[in-house]
Amino acid sequence: MPASAELMRRLGYDRYGAHGNDAGANVSPALGRIAPENVIGVHVTQIFAFPSGDPSELESLSDADMQKLQFLQSFDEEMSAFARLQATKPKNLAHALADSPSGQLAWSGQLFRDAVDPDHILTNVAIYWLTNTGASGRLYYEDWHAEHPTEPTTFPMGLASFAYDFRLIRRLAERDHRNIVSWSEFDRGSHWATYDAPDLLIGDLRKFFSMVGSG
Repeated sequence: MPASAELMRRLGYDRYGAHGNDAGANVSPALGRIAPENVIGVHVTQIFAFPSGDPSELESLSDADMQKLQFLQSFDEEMSAFARLQATKPKNLAHALADSPSGQLAWSGQLFRDAVDPDHILTNVAIYWLTNTGASGRLYYEDWHAEHPTEPTTFPMGLASFAYDFRLIRRLAERDHRNIVSWSEFDRGSHWATYDAPDLLIGDLRKFFSMVGSG
């Protein structure tokens, strides 16, 4: 039983929904797979569905989807070093971050850049520093070395996709998730939608769980 499902059990919740952004957009669907009798639906802000290499997946893509595909490639190139370092040598980075508050500030600052205000970055860095959880990059290592299921999910899934974030090709998303019941694309908001588009995110969460909550 994964820790999150065990936590909900101990809190007395038999039926609940899951939401995730960034790493949580992988964790929440995994929870849906592991505890399908408990999870009524999964809402995410990204669906990480990449081309498999089969040419037929890309046949007849619209111009808009081709632009999204180009963005996927640029996203992967930009994030490859960040992800690969944590997926292969997470302890090297963890010890450095745990030893230096300025290092933690630099590491987080280059990730957020100017997407959020300085107070938000300082708060985020302070949480990592004061709790000594800079080694959270271990998640990348565990994911890199895990055996991932190949069959598509079947639980209800909802997506809120924001304008300045990882953009998705629905054909690929539906290849990996067979029961997408809500798909919202917004013309504002970024990867940090809880910060710059909370009204849109909260509205979409309410819409999705009102759809699946009566099931």
